[in-house]
Amino acid sequence: MCGITGWVSFDRDLTAESTTLDAMTETMSCRGPDDRGTWTGGPAALGHRRLAIIDLPGGRQPMTVETPTGTVALVYSGETYNYTELRHELTARGHRFTTESDTEVVLRGYLEWGEAVAERLNGMYAFAIWDARDDKLVMIRDRMGIKPFYCYETPDGVLFGSEPKAILANPLARRRVTLDGLRELFATVKTPGHAVWDGMREVEPGTVVTVDRSGLRRQVYWTLRTRPHTDDRDASVAKVRELLEDIVRRQLVSDVPRCTLLSGGLDSSAMTALAARQLAEAGETVRSFAVDFVGQADNFVADELRGTPDTPYVHDVAKSAGTEHRDIVLDSYALADPEVRAKMIGARDIPMGFGDMDASLYLLFRAIREHSTVALSGESADEVFGGYLQFFDEAARTTDTFPWLVKFADHFGDDSGVLRPELKEALDLPGYIEDSYARAVADIQRLEGESDFEFRMRTICYLHLTRFVRILLDRKDRASMAVGLEVRVPFCDHRLVEYVYNTPWSLKSFDGREKSLLREATADVLPQSVYDRVKSPYPSTQDPQYAIALQKHVKDLLARPDHPVFALVDRERAERAAGREAPQITQASRRDLERTLDLALWLDLYEPEIVLTQGRA
Repeated sequence: MCGITGWVSFDRDLTAESTTLDAMTETMSCRGPDDRGTWTGGPAALGHRRLAIIDLPGGRQPMTVETPTGTVALVYSGETYNYTELRHELTARGHRFTTESDTEVVLRGYLEWGEAVAERLNGMYAFAIWDARDDKLVMIRDRMGIKPFYCYETPDGVLFGSEPKAILANPLARRRVTLDGLRELFATVKTPGHAVWDGMREVEPGTVVTVDRSGLRRQVYWTLRTRPHTDDRDASVAKVRELLEDIVRRQLVSDVPRCTLLSGGLDSSAMTALAARQLAEAGETVRSFAVDFVGQADNFVADELRGTPDTPYVHDVAKSAGTEHRDIVLDSYALADPEVRAKMIGARDIPMGFGDMDASLYLLFRAIREHSTVALSGESADEVFGGYLQFFDEAARTTDTFPWLVKFADHFGDDSGVLRPELKEALDLPGYIEDSYARAVADIQRLEGESDFEFRMRTICYLHLTRFVRILLDRKDRASMAVGLEVRVPFCDHRLVEYVYNTPWSLKSFDGREKSLLREATADVLPQSVYDRVKSPYPSTQDPQYAIALQKHVKDLLARPDHPVFALVDRERAERAAGREAPQITQASRRDLERTLDLALWLDLYEPEIVLTQGRA
């Protein structure tokens, strides 16, 4: 796991641009605290920061191969879980390896198969290859978009990086955000390819982007396709278990300490239990970590989203699976600390989106990093297996918009509520969301003979797997890599995603509950309490002191009437939220406080040029 960046300029020799390349590379230092490297060759410059996971001495980058017709150089971020099999295949084809790293396997794979190497990889990855044989740059991103990857076209080439901050460190990139960028910040829909910053784009998941003197071309090598499902219930359950066993075994491979993230929900509990069994075969004990809050047991009040606190279930799993467990207990003042919020905003390059849940994730990962370098997460199982409330809510099932938006404001508050009225009108978020939804559903393939209900449920699954999950994957990656922790996501293995996506909803929920396939596939390793537990999302503090601390920070901000945030935020609404008595601080008020602080910190950190026009397509 690492941070990559680079610059291709066909009209100049970049060997003279080491200062700029160094600046771009150093923005990735948190992603790669163990090593750094740069490489230049004529029109190409590559930078790399390394978090050493596999082959600690041998995996240094940029990695190059000299061929009779030119150098091929690679910067790579991520993990290829089937690298051992690919290495054997490449060795049989005559390739000779000098390291034990998966990075060299990817590089040799490119030499053998070209851009088609992407189709052979199982893993999470974002990498760029400068191929001097043809004077071209090849950028490839994993199928699900687990690893972030951005690019920015210039008049004579391209800039790229794991994160926008690497690109923004180059003087050619403007720190500019237009109406379209602001729409993406507040719509909660994650438009594929959108990067918020004007002129910048994501390398989309499952895509190869090639840049040469004739321009930039995109080729999709993977997309979520509809296929018939012929397995019955028992066979489907067995297949899911078979896949999970293989996935977890592959993702436990590491030359550094690893652990699991444990919430006491079905997803993380199943993954932790499987990992514990597999490591026990080798005489090892899995470490597990969970987040908790000071006074959560005393303050917890059940609501529609969260019916039970996590901790009792976490401890049941830790005891059942025999893990070496640790609770990371956070207080409300740390969650509301502006320095913590600034760290998370700096990690994401945009204002935070999930308030205290973002702050607690960062603090959890920071604490885990003191003990482990790799963590396995239950992230994305809800999207894969159908775990959210909206999969079962009739209003969400029948709406002509993204189903998670139906009750989003009820649960979290209106993201855009705190904006100035004239800005909200200019953004026209309902229109933006409507257009985005229409584009999203146009890509869905209907199975011949599929009922209207089954197709509707396929649509909901598709939207979660191609839109919503990417918000959460980006959040997870940025928070973890900000502290040099690699988080792996077994439930995003494309084989599992494809298989379960094409399983009819009648099988996904055969017992009338969420994630029926996953529950039955792992029933033998789960404590009964977790098997019976109803879905509960990532925890949020209920301590009123958190909101009170937010109020104090917003009052400090309100004392600075010339702060640029008030060009975006409705000052009077912020004042009302900051002035409420503790018992009257609603979820909407708390959201207004969080969004005001996030925007202010973002403006301070990045000093973006806000231009209220449409921006570049």
